[in-house]
Amino acid sequence: MHIADLKDVRIHYRIDGDPNGAPIVFANSLGTDMRLWDPILPLLPKGLRIVRYDKRGHGLSSAPTAPYSMGNLVRDAERLLDHLKVKDCVFVGLSVGGMIAQGLAVKRIDQIRGLVLSNTAAKIGTPKVWQDRIDAVRAGGIEALTDATMERWFSKSFHASTEMNLWRTMMVRQPVDGYLGCCAAISGTDFYTPTSGLRLPTLGIAGSEDGSTPPDLVRETIDLIPGSRFALIRGAGHLPCVERPEEYAELLGGFLSEIGHI
Repeated sequence: MHIADLKDVRIHYRIDGDPNGAPIVFANSLGTDMRLWDPILPLLPKGLRIVRYDKRGHGLSSAPTAPYSMGNLVRDAERLLDHLKVKDCVFVGLSVGGMIAQGLAVKRIDQIRGLVLSNTAAKIGTPKVWQDRIDAVRAGGIEALTDATMERWFSKSFHASTEMNLWRTMMVRQPVDGYLGCCAAISGTDFYTPTSGLRLPTLGIAGSEDGSTPPDLVRETIDLIPGSRFALIRGAGHLPCVERPEEYAELLGGFLSEIGHI
């Protein structure tokens, strides 16, 4: 485990794989930490320098007082990659991680040569939806949202597994300020115009059972980027890397090969 001290925030990160390999960076969703990617790591191609991190307010990163802006989250990623001397990476972002990916690609194209936008969009929800969520957490804690969130996150078949409880527990244990801060960041973000200006290899991934960012919403964003490719993972919800790790890793590996990253 490593901590990057970025002055206003301390970001927890981890590097796996080949230290001299082609860089791939993973940014996870609201209410999860970097363990989101554990199921797919053993399935990824060899020769990658795999960077994962906990965004501010999540996992072992520090949790500044809410609210946060998307600019905060993008700048954290930017400074972390500068700290690690990462250039020309493939950036894989899921949900809010995918919003961070879009913002970073617009701001620092030198850092990113390819995007994987998973279960995300240029705009997610409405300010009212996010304010209602913020109010519910302030009144009853993250626990107040958890059951409804699990319904949106996972397919019905996954709900029957004991593993689902691990993800419920992970969400509940995130710092409240971190959760509220990232809710505010998502609420204030509309990347339709900046994302439509991107010109880099992009793979979009959606889950057919995703109740948070349905496939049509994901596809609408992916279609903003000329030459992008869209893939649907059937039978999976908002976290297909958890429910369908083999299929998810196969899509990533194929994309990395297509663009000559490995």
